This record gives sequence, structure tokens and C-alpha cells, in this order.
Amino acid sequence: MTLVQRLIFNSENAVNYPRTVTMRGKSIEITDAKRAARVAEMPEVEWIKDHNLRDKVIDAWVAALEAHGFTQIGDMKPSGNYDSNPLLTGTQCDHMRSVCRLAVKTAEEMAGLFPNFRYDRDILIAGALCHDIGKVWEFQPDNVKRWKADSYAVGFPSVRHPGYGVFICFAMDLPEAVAHIAAAHSAEGELLERSLENTIVHWADVTFWKTVEAGRQFAATDTWLDGMTGGVSGQPKSAKA
Repeated sequence: MTLVQRLIFNSENAVNYPRTVTMRGKSIEITDAKRAARVAEMPEVEWIKDHNLRDKVIDAWVAALEAHGFTQIGDMKPSGNYDSNPLLTGTQCDHMRSVCRLAVKTAEEMAGLFPNFRYDRDILIAGALCHDIGKVWEFQPDNVKRWKADSYAVGFPSVRHPGYGVFICFAMDLPEAVAHIAAAHSAEGELLERSLENTIVHWADVTFWKTVEAGRQFAATDTWLDGMTGGVSGQPKSAKA
């Protein structure tokens, strides 16, 4: 697609705000102010050149957070899994931003080394920023308390964040390639063949948590929800996050 064709496409497919979407029965108004707040929290989203894809990533986060009772990404517990120890410092948003930057650097290094190396930079960035979007479900305090009270009812958790991330991606009309990264960046990806962009995000994610663990940047104890989940895993599930 040429630059002119891309500009025409973006113009014809521009989204007007405010707009209303529905997620899990909740009506959510997506406004310019809410979108600006997400960009401020996760500025790497502006690296996405395709305006339509960028809008979808921003809107997906606005809807996902509001539908599950969060005001910002940083409200979520800063850990790889709901039952692993949190970071000493930093937020869940810092994790996703770091994974994005690590993924882009990896792709750029490989492209500089191999003349025929080809990857989709926009998909890589969008996938990195959305790889953990499903944590709004897995890390939602009321959900965790409900699962803990009766793990035989629907499991504990009922759905891990990779699976729920697929739901959000498709519900918000993100590309299949982005949904694939959300779905298979973690252990679930061992059951299928990962795309190139997913492979890069997967190892960026593993690198982040393994380096945090080796650098002793996990808190020694987990006080989240009064320690309700601290004894579930025992150790940070760094390789599975």
C-alpha cells in the first residue's frame, strides 16, 4: 500500500469520538479524554504508524479497563500472574511498555543483521502493548476472591489472561495477528506455532520476568488482597507470565 493509499484508507476508516461500545454487558463511552489518558500512560502506542490500528489498541485498553473496574493499567497488581510475587517497584504498565521496547529492539537488531529479515512493526508494537490485556480479568480482585471461595465452580482462575485477551482483541476488532500474540505469548503458545511477531514478544516477555527474578526485583512477600494468593504458587511464575 502506497502512502497516498494509506492516507485515503485511514481517512475513510477514521473513528469519530466519543463513541460507545459494549463489553460484558457494560456500555462504555470512549472519549478523547479517556484515550489521552491511555496514551499518557503508554506512550509507545504512538509508535504505531497505522492510525486505525493505533486507535483500536487505545480503545481496547479504555474499554477493557473500564469494563473491569480499573481506572488505569497501573492499578493492576504488578506481577506476571495473579498469584506470583509483585515487582519491588514499577507497575503492570511498566512491564508492558518494557516488553514493547525489548521486542522492537530485538526486531531492529535482527533486521540490521539479516538483509532478508521481514517483520510487521505495527503488529509487533500493538501485540506487545496488548499481550497482557487479558489481565483485567485474571487480576480483577472480585474475580480472584470469587475463585478462591469456590475453585470447583469455574476454576481458579476460570480463564487465564492469554485466553481472555483473545476475547478483548476480537471484541474490539483488533487484527487476528494481535489476538494471536495475546493468546500465545505465554505457556499456551507451546501448543501451536507462533508467528514471528509473537515469537519476538514471547521472548521479550520471558526476558523481562527472568531478568527481574535474577536481579532480585521481586518483592519477598505478596500482600495483595491481604495475602490471599501469596501461597498459591510459592514462587514467581516468571517463565509462564
